Amino acid sequence: MAMKPLTTVLIDTYNHEKYIEQTLASALEQGLSQGEMEVVVVDDGSTDGTAAIVEKFAPRVKHVRKTNGGQASAFNAGYSVAAGQVVAFLDGDDWWAKGKLAAVLDALESDRDIAAVGHGYFEFDEATQRAVAQGPVRREVLELTDVASARAALEGWRFLLPGALTVRRRVLERIMPIPEEMVFMADSPIQAAAMTMRALVLEEPLFYYRKHSQNLYSLGGEDTEKLRRKYAMTDLVYGLVYKELLELGVAKETASALVRGFCFNARRWRLSKFGGSRREAFRTEMDSFHEEFGDASLQYRLFKYLVVGGATLAMPPQYFYRLRDWYAERQMGRHRERLVRRESAT
Repeated sequence: MAMKPLTTVLIDTYNHEKYIEQTLASALEQGLSQGEMEVVVVDDGSTDGTAAIVEKFAPRVKHVRKTNGGQASAFNAGYSVAAGQVVAFLDGDDWWAKGKLAAVLDALESDRDIAAVGHGYFEFDEATQRAVAQGPVRREVLELTDVASARAALEGWRFLLPGALTVRRRVLERIMPIPEEMVFMADSPIQAAAMTMRALVLEEPLFYYRKHSQNLYSLGGEDTEKLRRKYAMTDLVYGLVYKELLELGVAKETASALVRGFCFNARRWRLSKFGGSRREAFRTEMDSFHEEFGDASLQYRLFKYLVVGGATLAMPPQYFYRLRDWYAERQMGRHRERLVRRESAT
């Protein structure tokens, strides 16, 4: 019987001494031989006991140690030593269910046109020790062929988290190295590239996503500086993903439908909570308007520029976005619609 192509399990970790042993055990217990699977752990400059725990698994586990640089730099370092034709991602604080790799490898083997596989997961709350299954109702293929498919892909994107995401090497060959400004959320460009090449999502929950206080993206509302960093990183990452999609040949309107809403909302969150320039608020609202309403009527354009744009320039962003929230909560748009036609006449 022919041996399956080598699979690389790529684990990124930083100060995960509480979790990394369970993570590694879950990968090594997938039932694949050393000739079928390699495990690469990239330690992004841990200062706790993570490194010593990883070393216990040598030589079965390849340990790559580097200075702290963030998630993108860890993915780049792991990719540079990965030999597999298939790469499965896993964060150092999460773990796989038994049979995960068998399920995703079977899916890849059964359809050569599929470039990636994701799946449902268990959301595990460390505080309560409860695991809640999350997953699509049925199997689905995520692709970016037009605006409608991009909007559908938005619903399934969350099932391409690290831990769920397995890609053929050709996906990574198109986009690596990842820009290292992506200190976290660096899986986003990999997920986006996977969708451009067709990603299958399985309904079964096959990994455990651990929610705990140190999650980089699960930041508490009381930590102002971390929230500021989160919003800034969201804006940066989705802006770079948008450019990546265009470079991969995705039509502008399709790429916009997938990611531009995230960019605009991240800027709005940041401006509303931390302030900024009136000019940035004006540009954010006008750019969002043009992305969403390319065929707007002259009346609606005048309304946006004179009323909304004027308001962004007349008051600090924090006040403007409070007013915007008040306007939305009271559904004041229904009054505007009686006076201003949104779409241009055809």
